Amino acid sequence: MGPRAARDVDPLPPTAARRFARRAGAAAARGERIVIKPSLCVVLHDVAPATQGACERLLRAIDDVAEIPRTLLAVPRYHCDPPSVEFEQWLKHRHRYGDEIALHGYTHLDEGESHGILDHLRRHHYTRGEGEFWDLSLPEAMRRLTAGVRWFHRLGVQLYGFVAPAWLIGPGTWEALRWLELSYTCTLSRIVLLPDRHSLRSQSLVYSADSLWRRQASVAWNHTLALLQRHNPVLRLELHPHDVEYPAIRRSWQRLLAAHLREREAFTLAEVADRWRRFTNWDLLDTDSPLPQLEQREGGLGSEQSDRRADHDVARIVQPKYHA
Repeated sequence: MGPRAARDVDPLPPTAARRFARRAGAAAARGERIVIKPSLCVVLHDVAPATQGACERLLRAIDDVAEIPRTLLAVPRYHCDPPSVEFEQWLKHRHRYGDEIALHGYTHLDEGESHGILDHLRRHHYTRGEGEFWDLSLPEAMRRLTAGVRWFHRLGVQLYGFVAPAWLIGPGTWEALRWLELSYTCTLSRIVLLPDRHSLRSQSLVYSADSLWRRQASVAWNHTLALLQRHNPVLRLELHPHDVEYPAIRRSWQRLLAAHLREREAFTLAEVADRWRRFTNWDLLDTDSPLPQLEQREGGLGSEQSDRRADHDVARIVQPKYHA
């Protein structure tokens, strides 16, 4: 069974996607302009058996603010742990509940050799050796991605997107993504539509919990970054399992979530990718905020200078080893 078999799954469509499709279809049929409220994507990283307990607490903390669709980034064999039937059943429950499940690497471990001091710092200090897809060859990237696709097919869950651990995507992985029927991937600063690689700028709000000063700095940084992005049509709040454990961080993202839900509508990443893809006729589209068009593909996305600058921002995000 190849990677394209993932499309054979008959999923339960997300509730928000059905609502949007009905509104958009009816308005287009009447020749009306379609008004799209600015979007908010809440994304939960590192969803795995080892982090399931923390993930459940985090989802409850989100529900304390509002019951909204989320994107859960799942890792099939997190840190090479064995499969868990209980975890897989829980994921299927979350999917039925309305959350999107996306692929977040296969082991979440970078097992390659570093190429120089800067590469060593990026891969073994900034990301604690978890940038799995940064330096893979095309065959190895395809092997891991295909294994992830097959895992989703066995779950019976429709797979739309892939987000690499720490958002680090190397040339071999970019090439592999051309051959998979996925809707999107993401970097730290962009949502990238596949396979054409048109992209929409959307800087992630991410917390660092490694130390007291990092927690304090990331709270202040995310407040400022959210203000700077207030006119961006898509805002991403990207949470890790430990973000529920520290009261200051939890209060910060809950306040940001509540504030932005007053002005934005919550969607999964797959829903955002789908609606931006379908509106290439901008004459039919209106929005509550300034609307940039999707950027044209600029050659080797992921190896461009701008993307490398964005990837270097992971220096702020040192991912600890989670124990749920």
